[in-house]
Amino acid sequence: MTTTVREHSTAAPCSKAAPQEVRTDWTREEVARIYNTPVLDLVYQAATVHRQHHDPQYVQQCTLLSIKTGACPEDCSYCPQSSHNKTELKREPLLNLDAVTTAAKMAKDAGSSRFCMGAAWREVQNNESFDRVLDMVREVAKLDMEVCCTLGMLDANQAKQLKEAGLTAYNHNLDTSENYYDKIITTRTYQDRLETLKNVRNSGIDVCCGGIIGMGESDEDRIDLIHTLATLDEHPESVPVNALVPVAGTPLESQPLVSVWEMLRMIATARITMPLARVRLSAGRVRMSATEQALCFLAGANSIFTGDKLLTTPNPDFNEDKEMLAMLGLSDKI
Repeated sequence: MTTTVREHSTAAPCSKAAPQEVRTDWTREEVARIYNTPVLDLVYQAATVHRQHHDPQYVQQCTLLSIKTGACPEDCSYCPQSSHNKTELKREPLLNLDAVTTAAKMAKDAGSSRFCMGAAWREVQNNESFDRVLDMVREVAKLDMEVCCTLGMLDANQAKQLKEAGLTAYNHNLDTSENYYDKIITTRTYQDRLETLKNVRNSGIDVCCGGIIGMGESDEDRIDLIHTLATLDEHPESVPVNALVPVAGTPLESQPLVSVWEMLRMIATARITMPLARVRLSAGRVRMSATEQALCFLAGANSIFTGDKLLTTPNPDFNEDKEMLAMLGLSDKI
């Protein structure tokens, strides 16, 4: 039987004998054609690539804890933690070491193999607070978990210190396309974000970098975001795909909710263009049914954040996720 490749698809025909090539030279036109493939064909292609490089029954569970909440000087339009936005979020100082290690142990007991710590800072400062974060990284690393931080911008020396403390990965999302970026954030530049990613990569820490959809951006902006990620010198080891969770008091509070079909296009295109990455089904998952999440797993998502909060926004709790994974025959064990 001869397989006909549709003209609208640029992804190579997928087979066990010819796994998807890992490339960093994708053209924007190639990414656009993949993204615009009819959605069922797109999911099929992504599912095939996923099975060539990953165990399709494994979904990594991660837990994200806000270790310092609110009063951030950045003006990110989506964020309830920005001091520019009038939200009901309660500001909280940096947690103590015992509280963080207790949360990490609970996360591990619930099935998480990766523990992420987020602080509402514009950038890392060389001060006592950073020293305390380094202690947190050391203690969580002792639990035999992957350790991730998202602390804002950091320089090369700070990245080196985090690496020496045992940090596995650093999250620093690009959020959206370079063209749309200043519609969302004005207090730091796109180049600032890329510079932090460079410092993380050069330190030997894994890069966790993705974006948010549903902020009023176009499909062209979404394509540009994936193209930027897929043409970095090395792909991020982790690519979170977030759907905006509109929060009252932020400039984006009235944005319409993202559909599952939009999430599928982002996840599948990320999977095809960055075949080795963990693609994380992230913020916005609380509004998705188990059926919709199953489609995302089929399209190549192989990681979720568990626990009742993602920093400050709602998220399904551990028991809900455990039941869903069991129903789908998926496991958090390699």
